Amino acid sequence: MVERTFIVQLQHGLQARIATQFVQKASSFNSDINLMKNGRSINVKSIMGIMALAIRRGEEVTLFADGNDEQQAAIDLEKFLLNQE
Repeated sequence: MVERTFIVQLQHGLQARIATQFVQKASSFNSDINLMKNGRSINVKSIMGIMALAIRRGEEVTLFADGNDEQQAAIDLEKFLLNQE
């Protein structure tokens, strides 16, 4: 299992359009992937879960990935949330 904690750097956070792109990227991995904010954890492959967390720029989140492609999933999704793609 991979765990990474970081501060979201997306200009508008994970609003609808960006959240959809994030879920699509997450769904390309086989690993189980969760995102935690303020003690609440959701499956990142669920658009409703992502929207429910209401993640904004500057907020701290923790990403958990567990599976055969967990390392790459964690790297790619962290880059996305850090606005480095």
